[in-house]
Amino acid sequence: MEQGVFPVPENWVIEPVGLPLIRRICHVCGSETFRANGKFRVNANHKLLDVWLLALCIGCGETTKLTVMERTNVRAIKPEVLRRLHDNDTTLAAELLQDPGVRHRNRVALDWGDAWRLDTGAPGHVSHEGRDVTVRFAAQIPVRPVKLIAEGCGLSRSEVDRLIADGKVVSTAKLGGKLSSDFTFTLKR
Repeated sequence: MEQGVFPVPENWVIEPVGLPLIRRICHVCGSETFRANGKFRVNANHKLLDVWLLALCIGCGETTKLTVMERTNVRAIKPEVLRRLHDNDTTLAAELLQDPGVRHRNRVALDWGDAWRLDTGAPGHVSHEGRDVTVRFAAQIPVRPVKLIAEGCGLSRSEVDRLIADGKVVSTAKLGGKLSSDFTFTLKR
């Protein structure tokens, strides 16, 4: 091995670095983007709880409430979850935003744009030629594999597209579109 060359990392991880933006139309200004900050509102009506995740419109600052629980008996909620709600736990907010039921109930979509990072396990860009690289998702973040491969290998997206077309980047996963589940690829040059 040449001096100064790092061993080729074989495992990459996609990690969240913040809460995603929420795509929903603001009824005040018409903006389509809200930002959650991890704050919850818990309302008690005798032994029944309503829980909302609060989000602010990026355009006008209007608050919207995303329904998390409706008329749920307090005994049906685990004490740890209730404590996290009262503590405005941002990790819980991220978990709830990834729940398809919560997104469907509130008719919202997520924009992960700048809320994730790729950890290749090595400083800088190193050659991955001829090695299997496993990409693991720490959260269900939909990302284009072409973007990940380009970023992790220090290539342009068009170069990665060309390598895929030439059969020099191979994977059992479909590399077009977006993925949010683990996959493996091999770069042959």
